[in-house]
Amino acid sequence: MIWIRGAYTMSGQSQSTQQHSRSGIPLQVLALMLLLLCATAALAGPREQAKRIHDRIAGVPPSADTLAQMVSEIEDNSDPLAAAMLAIEHPDFYTVTLKNWATPWTNEEQTPFAPLNDYSATVIGMVRDDVPFNQLLSADIIYIGSNAPAYSRDNNDHYETMETQGVNLKEGLQQATQSSVTGLPPEGTAGVITTRAAARAFFIDGTNRSMFRFTLLNHLCKDLELIKDPTRSSDRVRQDASRSPGGDSRVFFNNCVGCHAGMEPLAQAYAYYNYEYANDLETGRLVYTPGSVQPKYLINSSVFKDGYATPDDRWDNYWREGPNSLLGWDPNLPGSGMGAKSMGEELANSHAFAECQVSKAFQAVCLRPPVDSADRTRIAEITENFKSGYNMKRVFAETAVYCAGD
Repeated sequence: MIWIRGAYTMSGQSQSTQQHSRSGIPLQVLALMLLLLCATAALAGPREQAKRIHDRIAGVPPSADTLAQMVSEIEDNSDPLAAAMLAIEHPDFYTVTLKNWATPWTNEEQTPFAPLNDYSATVIGMVRDDVPFNQLLSADIIYIGSNAPAYSRDNNDHYETMETQGVNLKEGLQQATQSSVTGLPPEGTAGVITTRAAARAFFIDGTNRSMFRFTLLNHLCKDLELIKDPTRSSDRVRQDASRSPGGDSRVFFNNCVGCHAGMEPLAQAYAYYNYEYANDLETGRLVYTPGSVQPKYLINSSVFKDGYATPDDRWDNYWREGPNSLLGWDPNLPGSGMGAKSMGEELANSHAFAECQVSKAFQAVCLRPPVDSADRTRIAEITENFKSGYNMKRVFAETAVYCAGD
């Protein structure tokens, strides 16, 4: 297998007059304080709204000049979105907010405390430069810095030095092509998937299924267990997957096949990639062998000899039919192809990808997940706006405006 809001109620007037909170404050006083806070939020003027928007986006108060401009946009022009876009110009939006937003995608632990790397730097740069975000999993693109050790395929020193030096990521990143920096041929590049950091985390050892699982989790907000579909054909399930785990074939057909049947023909796109290292994981590099399937795809062939032996990097999306068609695959794409680049296009042009980016930005800016129908409706609206140009700056701005009253 692949792997409250507490409700404040008052009942009984005579009894409630004797009730106190744990802090010792009478509950009636707490209720009044809550009502006053809600009224304050509801009556927040342009200045308070501007401060709140800036804090949600950059995490710090605005300067006097920026605050005045934001207030003018809200009060004089009735344009809080323009005010939010002013907040996005603050360096901390890039160096702190976006860095913390993207870093969990770069490691299996999903921690935001990992060092800056080529994956997170590329996300930050793409947002800064308004590169359409649906190119995240397919473009021949990378962001590097200046005044740091040269980019290396064998370590992360370049980015860790930038972070140690406190480089302003709004100004300190420059766009380049992976093919010119990393040595990959253009057809072998697939956005952040083919960065060194992604390879170090997800192409290492194993069978490359990890890369596919975490790409789904990080960029479609779906783990395999949520989208398993046992009705798909199992003809592409590899030889290393037992058809009778524990000696019981029902386990495979009732559980395992639901994930494997759809995953395997998609993860085949990564058949030419590996992360190779000697003794130290931190000094390894991404290896790409076009035309030659990595041995990891063919291991344990004796587990089920009649299983699929991977011949190349052709992928097919079996989930375009069945219940996972609800992920919203782009009808203008063929649903099959060769290699990680075209498969990245398939994933990043789905509705699920767009909705996932908006949902993650919502949580980063609003500091909470969506909790009610109003939240979900707004996320749906922002998602549709996002799909018209895949501009992530606007997603953060629209979300900050919506959550300014929180």
